[in-house]
Amino acid sequence: MFKRSLLGLLCLPLSAMALDLGAMSDDDRLLLRQEIRAYLLENPQVILEAVSRLERQQEAAKAQADFDLVRQNAAEIFNDGYSYVGGNPEGDITLVEFMDYRCGYCKKAFQDVEKLVKTDGNIRFVVKEFPILGPQSTLAAQFAVATKQVAGDAGYKAVHDALMSLRGDVTRVALGRLATGLGLNAEAIEARMDHPAVGEEIARTRALAQALKITGTPTFVLDDEMLRGYLPFDAMQAVVAQKR
Repeated sequence: MFKRSLLGLLCLPLSAMALDLGAMSDDDRLLLRQEIRAYLLENPQVILEAVSRLERQQEAAKAQADFDLVRQNAAEIFNDGYSYVGGNPEGDITLVEFMDYRCGYCKKAFQDVEKLVKTDGNIRFVVKEFPILGPQSTLAAQFAVATKQVAGDAGYKAVHDALMSLRGDVTRVALGRLATGLGLNAEAIEARMDHPAVGEEIARTRALAQALKITGTPTFVLDDEMLRGYLPFDAMQAVVAQKR
């Protein structure tokens, strides 16, 4: 009889359950605890099911929070007026990447992103310079932004690709040689690196990343969804297909 009462009790809403518990005697509460313990020991999968359900709820809440952040900051994410736009500028879907040239996972993602953009042919790709891994990261970002301001999108793309493949230390001497090797005006780019306009772009991206609660690279924004961390080509392709 008590077990049937227990089953009914557990099926009640939480508020009703709390009221019933408050009205129970000490002996009844002790029996209830014993029955619950016995039930969980006999059916431990219930605990796993509860944990799994909680994790799903937390993931859903996190995804909704990210969706809201993207919606609130959409103009700055997709059309800030200064970030490099590649791929197909008229594409039906936009992929935005917050990246750092010293980030190993960004370098790993580079080939996958390039492949995705090229094979798809209808993706608008936006790069956000987000140096977070120390002075060399900042120097590389300054160099890339300065190149865009001096040599335009073509110069930026060449430098971006080269920096993504660079394995040694990032120094002004190394960057000067890189620019010269790419046929760019190394002196003009170096002079531009310390210009306030370069620092302003990087600062705006940092502020945007903070607003989006981005703390690591790479972080992607694909349409209305935030993708935090490295994703292989197949996974990214699947998300693009899902968005379409």
